[in-house]
Amino acid sequence: MLDLKFIREFPDKVKTGLANKNDDPTKVDKVLELDLKRRDIITQVEELKAKRNQASQQIGMMKKSGEDATSMIAEMKRVSDMITDYDGKLSEIENDLDGILSWLPNLPHESVPVGKSSEENVEDRKWTPDGFSFENDFKVKDHVELGKSLKILDFERGAKVSGSGFPVYINKGATLERALINFMLDYHLQHHGYAEVFPPFLVNAESMRGTGQLPKMAEDMYTCEKDGLYPIPTAEVPITNLHRNEILSEEELPIKYVGYSACFRREAGAYGKDSKGFLRVHQFNKVEMVKFVKPETSYDELEKLVVDAEDILQALKIPYRILKLCSGDLSFSAAKCYDIETWSPAENKWLEASSCSNFEDFQARRASIRYRKLSDKKPEFLHTLNGSGLATSRLMVSILENYQTPEGKIIVPEVLQKYTGFKVIE
Repeated sequence: MLDLKFIREFPDKVKTGLANKNDDPTKVDKVLELDLKRRDIITQVEELKAKRNQASQQIGMMKKSGEDATSMIAEMKRVSDMITDYDGKLSEIENDLDGILSWLPNLPHESVPVGKSSEENVEDRKWTPDGFSFENDFKVKDHVELGKSLKILDFERGAKVSGSGFPVYINKGATLERALINFMLDYHLQHHGYAEVFPPFLVNAESMRGTGQLPKMAEDMYTCEKDGLYPIPTAEVPITNLHRNEILSEEELPIKYVGYSACFRREAGAYGKDSKGFLRVHQFNKVEMVKFVKPETSYDELEKLVVDAEDILQALKIPYRILKLCSGDLSFSAAKCYDIETWSPAENKWLEASSCSNFEDFQARRASIRYRKLSDKKPEFLHTLNGSGLATSRLMVSILENYQTPEGKIIVPEVLQKYTGFKVIE
């Protein structure tokens, strides 16, 4: 959530940020209007309460001296009624104000390129393994064809059991998926210094609000209405909310968590996009990295977060590129984001496999996550970051397609072989 004081002091800057995120800058005017009404009522209530307190003391003295305080008591009854009326109006205004603030997206960082859509994202860098070529000397099969011929993926039976977008991994495909998850977790623990978390897959509405999924993304999420719970779209939600309504100490920071979860997304607005196989799924697996850091270090921590995800891809020897997202393609909560895309030879294009974002204090304000400096008694909001380390669905596409042989076999990446127990899928 944006800082109301910041909106009040820098309305033009906020309007520019909203416009760069393809949002309505006139929302700022409504916020300022409600804020002015709110502060005006608070001032009047404070004056009335001060008047009532003063009168109460006077009434006590009058009663003590035997004077008649009837008229003053009646006047204070009228003042009390006015305070009650103002309190009701204040509650309504604050609800309206909170409603608008909860829909305002985070503002883009000054280093984010301004743009309207993904077409204006900027390629930051690219990496390919030694000897890699974007040209193949045989006709490559896509991951769906490979999965069917090798009997390791079954999208048809997944659709029968649950509906389209719910894949089934079978035989060595299931083992490969599990191996990939375990490898990524182990790598982040052993090489990057994260602490492992195995979070719940269902969370309450307050957790969804804390990380910015509610109310903005309500249509894209599955819900368990009877229980008031939501299947998580990413482990970012439960892991970030571990410290909701907490005050951490400066000595604890940075806190670095990594965790596996299944992820569930309705993606209500995604129909008509690529939907073949893993290109568009409603359930997938992901290893997530989450950081809680001091504000002055958060952008250095973002760059480290991206490198942590890159290390996984380089160990797997999967070609990838990194995009710096433009303002119009940033998520609701992100101030800055890098997307990492892996190469699909069958699709002949890059596929998003990770997003690494700095939310600054946006989520911390919504979830009330603060820290106290050693030199200061007053706590302040910390910064939160998260990154996919990585999502397996798009990554699995690149592994199957880049590691296929002319005979239609799959060579298991060397770093995964100790987890799978086999070197080839045939």
